[in-house]
Amino acid sequence: MFDHDLLTYLEGYLTKERKQRFLEVLQNRTKFLTVAIEDVFQLHNTSAVIRSCDAFGLQEVHVIEDRFGQRLDKNIAMGAEQWVDVSRYQTTTQCIGRLKDMGYQIIATTPHNDSQFLADFKMNTKTALFFGTEKEGLSDEVMQRADGYLKIPMVGFSESLNISVSAAIIIQQLTQKLRESDADWELLEEEILEKRLDWTKKTIKDVEGIIDRYHTK
Repeated sequence: MFDHDLLTYLEGYLTKERKQRFLEVLQNRTKFLTVAIEDVFQLHNTSAVIRSCDAFGLQEVHVIEDRFGQRLDKNIAMGAEQWVDVSRYQTTTQCIGRLKDMGYQIIATTPHNDSQFLADFKMNTKTALFFGTEKEGLSDEVMQRADGYLKIPMVGFSESLNISVSAAIIIQQLTQKLRESDADWELLEEEILEKRLDWTKKTIKDVEGIIDRYHTK
């Protein structure tokens, strides 16, 4: 059962502007579209993708840490990453399985297959975009289990873009399309309440002590 009184109590510690900002951002958040990042070694690339997800309204990101281990611990609470929910997986199999169980179609972003161009791509169902490294691309497992393929049209000599650049372009385009569509892309009311509470807790200094006082008053 959601504790509405606790939310009201904690929001009393926020400025009016901060509280309003949370509400405005949440009205544009979505879980209809999500992103999965597979084995990206460079932390700055992973962080850049997460920042793009925050900037364009994606609430969830999925990070597969198969080859390089859990490398996000010290970075996970910095900057935009505290506003986006990051789920982590040891294997690609685990990530794909969970996303499919949640009703997502798996879309591999790759310039090398018979991929659909970004401008032509339509989201008729919940969609998880998979991104790999610029050099190696996505794993064979993602390519074989994907429900579709997507690419950015390019007319220069370069055949691929850095993952953070590709992700920013694709996410911006697809979130704009999504908001212009008839899809039910918005967060549910209970999801909005949960994030209001989560973000409020992350904003208040010594929040645990304040919550203790709330429960003992």
